[in-house]
Amino acid sequence: MSFQKEILLDYAKKHGYLHPQFFVDDGVSGTTFNRPDFQRMQRMVENGEVGTIIVKDVSRFGREQVEMGRLTQVVYPSLGVTFIAIQENVNSTTGEGMEMLPFYSIFNEWYAAQTSKKIRAVNELKASQGKRVSPTVAYGYKKIEGNKEQWYIDEPAAEVVRKIFNLCLAGKGPLQIAKQLEKEKVLVPSAYYDSIGRKHSNPTPANVYGWDCATIRNILENQQYTGCTVNGKSSTVSYKVHKKVHKPKEEYQIISNTQKAIIDEQIWLRVQELRKNKRRNTATGRQSLFAGLLFCADCGSKLHFCAAKSLKRNQEFYRCANYKDGRGSCTIHYIRDVVLQQIVLDEISALADFVRCYGSVFRIIQQNKQSSLQQKRVHELTQTLENSKKRIADLDKLFTRIYEDNVIGKLPDDRYSKMAAAYEKEQKELEVLISNCEKELRDAEKKTVDMKTLYQGLMEFTEVKELTPTIVNKLIKRIEIHNPEKKHSHNSVKVDITFTAIGLFQKPDEAELQKLIQTVKDNPAEYKQISA
Repeated sequence: MSFQKEILLDYAKKHGYLHPQFFVDDGVSGTTFNRPDFQRMQRMVENGEVGTIIVKDVSRFGREQVEMGRLTQVVYPSLGVTFIAIQENVNSTTGEGMEMLPFYSIFNEWYAAQTSKKIRAVNELKASQGKRVSPTVAYGYKKIEGNKEQWYIDEPAAEVVRKIFNLCLAGKGPLQIAKQLEKEKVLVPSAYYDSIGRKHSNPTPANVYGWDCATIRNILENQQYTGCTVNGKSSTVSYKVHKKVHKPKEEYQIISNTQKAIIDEQIWLRVQELRKNKRRNTATGRQSLFAGLLFCADCGSKLHFCAAKSLKRNQEFYRCANYKDGRGSCTIHYIRDVVLQQIVLDEISALADFVRCYGSVFRIIQQNKQSSLQQKRVHELTQTLENSKKRIADLDKLFTRIYEDNVIGKLPDDRYSKMAAAYEKEQKELEVLISNCEKELRDAEKKTVDMKTLYQGLMEFTEVKELTPTIVNKLIKRIEIHNPEKKHSHNSVKVDITFTAIGLFQKPDEAELQKLIQTVKDNPAEYKQISA
């Protein structure tokens, strides 16, 4: 029995309160009255099952003065319920200590507010030092006794995380992934924690294999699997209102290389791209190999995959969503699935062969695509970033200096206020500038990551030699279908394939190829083979 329970039980016995019942809400803040056991007590009060409420001290009852006053001074007296606080010597029936009760409530609420401020300040300091703020450990990781800061890979769970990402790359959505995990009898996270004796806060479902789509989505969107820490994803309204407020991604603080990665960054980024497009099965249960990637070259709409039980496999086709059986605003843009697969297969095969044979030339072509203007912009952004961070550090020193001068009387209050306001305004503007520069640089870095993903996929393709959803999703960003044209009594369809990182690729002609090969020979150190 806890020390508090002993005090309460001793008081009840000494004052003749028989058959006491305890109501306990461990781990729930006293700043809210929406606590499970407190609400259970309230229901019993309203049903006339409680005559006296005894607390060790007022803060144990609650730390929100408005509701505290309403309950102790209005609700309980009207229901004939006595409220007793032992430590403050409060008794609502005798009136003893009641005149001081509002002041106790105000002080307790003030204390809760100060505690909340201190916790926020500690979290902000930890975040500024590049440390993890949230105590929650992502599924797939674990903490080891004696080291609460560091995450370590929990291999059985990490293998499930990798499986979920691979299934997404293979074209499956959260519901399909959840069904497959259930079919394979993979334990949901809470059930897995139960099986290894690890504590957790989430309830374990009756079906320990029944994965929830929201859980799958959260795993697929969790950037921390790439080995980074993400701070500042959410906050609460205030210490009184515990509603979670989700912040925009632009405000996240991302700290790289804080633990070993479970998922490669390029894979995570590609999955985020794929998640933007919803994928649905047709009435036949089949899903297009190119779901979410096909668009009309003229109106920009998506192309629908048309498959039915009455159609043979080689008759399934795509058409523009705006065609609408000839009544829409666009033409049909018809192409059969087997034809498109062959075209894409040939294009990927040709690109893979070219990269394998002429890797250095391929690198030159891509470098030429990136204009000197873009390279200059990256240099400018990097310089701006360095200068802005240095200036913020200088401003911090200036803040300290003028504060000290003001304290010892060297700087008048009005002058100090003007200078402090100006420094603060400049610092906020610099923080916005830094955020914008970092975002633009991340976009530039993403192109490098995409190139690695493309190269990795092409190397895989040289071994596979057939289209799979994973290969298609790794290599291709967009496919545009033009309207069929009649050529020599046959319909011809132009297909534009936009590859990840490099966009449209056109193989150089023989003369241009020889020129580029000579450039490589003349500059061997500069144009090394591209690698993942």
